[in-house]
Amino acid sequence: MPSYICPQDGTRADTTALTWCCPACRGPWDLEFEAAGTLSLNSLAGRVNSLWRYEEVLPLSSPTTTLGEGRTPLVPVTGTVSAKLDFLMPTLSFKDRGAVMLAELARRLSPERVVADSSGNAGTAVAAYCARASLPCTVYVPEGTSPKKTEQIRAHGAHLEIVPGDREATAAAARAAADAPGTFYASHVFNPYFLHGTKTYVYELWEDLGGRLPDAIAVPVGNGTLLLGAALATAELHARGLIDRRPALIAVQAENVSPLAAAFRTGAEDLLPEDLLPDGPAGPAAATLAEGIAIPRPPRARAILAAVRESGGTFLTVTEDQIRAAQLDLAARGFYVETTGVACWAAVGGWTDRSVVVPLCGAGLKTGLAG
Repeated sequence: MPSYICPQDGTRADTTALTWCCPACRGPWDLEFEAAGTLSLNSLAGRVNSLWRYEEVLPLSSPTTTLGEGRTPLVPVTGTVSAKLDFLMPTLSFKDRGAVMLAELARRLSPERVVADSSGNAGTAVAAYCARASLPCTVYVPEGTSPKKTEQIRAHGAHLEIVPGDREATAAAARAAADAPGTFYASHVFNPYFLHGTKTYVYELWEDLGGRLPDAIAVPVGNGTLLLGAALATAELHARGLIDRRPALIAVQAENVSPLAAAFRTGAEDLLPEDLLPDGPAGPAAATLAEGIAIPRPPRARAILAAVRESGGTFLTVTEDQIRAAQLDLAARGFYVETTGVACWAAVGGWTDRSVVVPLCGAGLKTGLAG
């Protein structure tokens, strides 16, 4: 049976409880569980065409909440850069990978209510999968969230709470609500089941590339859920002898809100105090077009920095002009992607010296073209 464990102090909790964070330090949980078996390329033939084809390495099995998420196309864009089209998920973003895990877990725990907080995509995904699971859901979003995303959240039947202020204020409001009895906090940051959903991104790459991975995997990083999922998958594949080397993880942030990149460049193991950041305190979500990664103080910062270093990767930042240009460039190539989802293309689209995969994380219909 999987169990929660705090990476900071070793505190444990049962996954059947609604304890959303470590009661000792209030930090996020990791998940301790043993995979039910091992995978091989041959064993995957004829399986369900969704992320649940990798059921042996997932902490949940036999889902009823699925919408057929996963198995998105991997498309070459240049001679060395390929794109994984995660904007083709049921709710039009990669967040479906983790949201289905949270909603399936919540369904089994039968809480009185589900709450989530998001800059948009995680909220739309949790709202959709809670609708699928017939769970009452409230989603907290910051003011300034794309109207297309808030419209989608409401369409799925979730109650929407628009919070004055930035992404951190929104998270604080949701966490206060999460402390109420009978509440399941469907947090893509604090609940590690989400990370075990996002790791399927890399399992799909491994399968589609015939049992190997590219030299590098680039991911946009705010709270780091896709990057940490990628780190989990590469570690698991390597430990099982299914790959002989682990690819470099390339973490991409918007230059305007880049606390992790700043910490990485100084060699720090955690976020820098705000007064030591190069341009002073981290800005609000409105400071960048890449709203989905505008996270000034990500709770899993230590784990993100460690994962990038252990992989031999690095942090890159992109400007607002680069984001605008990248969105138009991808559109000219046939891919209409939201502004957060083009950050990696802006950072590594011109690479020619090694193979790299970028995720196109969200559909352009969610934000429209950047001004």
